[in-house]
Amino acid sequence: MSYRFARAMLSAACLLVPVTAIAADLIPVEDFARHVMLSQPTLSPNGQYIAVNMNDVSGDSHALAIYNVGEMSRPVSMLRLPKYELAVGITWASNTRLVVEKGKQYGSIDKPAATGEVLATDLDGKHQDYLYGFESNYGTRAGTRATDRGWGFVDGQPTPVNGHFYMATQDWNNRDYSTLYDVDAGKNTRHLIGQINVGGMSFMVGAEGQAHYAYGFNDDYDYVVYHQQNGGWAKMSKSEVGGSFAPIFFTPDQRRVYASYSAGGGPAALVEQDENGGNRKLLANDGFSDIGYIEWTALPYQPFATIPAAGVPTPSYIDPNMPVAKLHRALGLKFPGSYVHFINFSEDGGKLLFGVSSDRDPGTYYLIDTHNYKVIKLFAVEPWIDPARMAERRPLRFKASDGMELEAILTVPRGTTLANLPMILLPHGGPIGVQDDWFYDGDAQFLASRGYLVLQVNYRGSGGRGVGFKEAGYLKWGTRIQQDLIDGVKWAIAENYADPKRICVYGGSFGGYSAMMTTIRAPGMFKCAVGYAGIYDLAMMYKKGDIQEDKSGRSYLSTVIGKNDADLAANSPDKLADKIDVPVLLVHGEDDKRAPFAQAKAMRAALDAAHKPYEWMSKPGEGHGFYDEKNNVEFYNVLQAFLEKHIGKGV
Repeated sequence: MSYRFARAMLSAACLLVPVTAIAADLIPVEDFARHVMLSQPTLSPNGQYIAVNMNDVSGDSHALAIYNVGEMSRPVSMLRLPKYELAVGITWASNTRLVVEKGKQYGSIDKPAATGEVLATDLDGKHQDYLYGFESNYGTRAGTRATDRGWGFVDGQPTPVNGHFYMATQDWNNRDYSTLYDVDAGKNTRHLIGQINVGGMSFMVGAEGQAHYAYGFNDDYDYVVYHQQNGGWAKMSKSEVGGSFAPIFFTPDQRRVYASYSAGGGPAALVEQDENGGNRKLLANDGFSDIGYIEWTALPYQPFATIPAAGVPTPSYIDPNMPVAKLHRALGLKFPGSYVHFINFSEDGGKLLFGVSSDRDPGTYYLIDTHNYKVIKLFAVEPWIDPARMAERRPLRFKASDGMELEAILTVPRGTTLANLPMILLPHGGPIGVQDDWFYDGDAQFLASRGYLVLQVNYRGSGGRGVGFKEAGYLKWGTRIQQDLIDGVKWAIAENYADPKRICVYGGSFGGYSAMMTTIRAPGMFKCAVGYAGIYDLAMMYKKGDIQEDKSGRSYLSTVIGKNDADLAANSPDKLADKIDVPVLLVHGEDDKRAPFAQAKAMRAALDAAHKPYEWMSKPGEGHGFYDEKNNVEFYNVLQAFLEKHIGKGV
């Protein structure tokens, strides 16, 4: 029996079947726990191939896979990587040569972390070479690369492609320098084209192949920008940098630059300006949020459309009459309710790789021939997800208790009326510079599929609203940020969206911290709290975990949480456990590097000492968020049962 026919039969017989039978229509937990099989596609310069990151069924092993765009059933070649390692960056240095940045997946919450190793391979999988990293004992130049003890990152490439790329490096033994090389990916040779005695910098290269800008966060967690002048680096003043000046590309004539810029810490705009900062021209901005995606033409690169970082993504066209803008608009009409994102063109502009995604669709990738407009479907990110069964996500705005306008995203259970629903507050992790957006969210969709309204709040400290908004969260982890979340719940109750008697809070990482802190700051508001891979002792962050392992990480901590012991204790859930008045579920990976297992054990000990009820789930071998599919299935089942126990089944 087909799915649609079965649904029709169910509808016709709904008056004859017990209500509990409808539970059989629930989307299986396994669908939300499965690993994505293909990701990060990029089109070759000649438009004949795509390279993707490929995961095996277990999710433990990964490979770089090359496909002919006309035959996606089997790859042309694969570069297999060690267990748990994957490609976090894929760059076509030529039509036949690829550069791969290696990374590791430490948990489901964190993005894969680059290891600083750079490899290269031919299209057919031959001539694999180690270009940079700590494994300097193999590769074509292993004998002369013993000093490569550091991190390397792809930081751009010449246009058009010529077999080279730009590589920024950071030496482990001298972190006060950032260097940039022009690397021949085939011969594994390099020459220096930029160096500055400031660590952690990214670079922007001019047409002549020399670094013009260096920018990024230094070891003191200060954002800095340097400009190459008279053979040396000149630090740009705060008036020149504004809140967040960051160069992107040179204009096609190489005389001006495209950049992200905000004045006074407000939302970042897209601008065009002289290299020295003069004659700045505004191309796109949004009064509420930063510019989010920027859509680019084929070579020579020009921006033609943008979307804001908040709300439902609606393109604004810089020049609506450009042929590429008309193509983008036409494709948008072909995929109503979704956003079309141009990933990259072939160098002649004849082929375009683009993705289509939405609040209910994790995404699908297509190739279009820009001469005859023939479209080929390449692959879906999560083909087992049926967008028609997913829930709508609604970005809305509300006023916090001090008058600040904030964005909230509501995920509304399918087939319900937005009125008096059981609700889960779902704070995002980070917290600094991270945000929730309209696009598909697996946790929110899982909870909505179980009948719960989901509230996500882009509180102060979140990304997408400018530097000033982000910095408003500094030293406010346990106070103003938590109040923003609480104000969001009060707003949802006042609007009659949420049933005030059936509200729980669940979050991961910083969201796990917030799950505890919101119940402490707003007694009586919640009926239960779930902390997943959470931070519960702020002072411990200076002693354990990967953030504190280098100077820049320690500077980050002192900037965002402070160093005063009394303040840290006053904003640490494990020191305030006696104030938690709801049942708690603690879930943690025992090999977590970001939020060490000691954090969860400290929270558990505090709950024990305060004689507070809690449930416990931990898994050996798991990092910052569970990665094993079986563990994720178990976690979702435990989460569902815990919520049902304390606020009942969803609608």
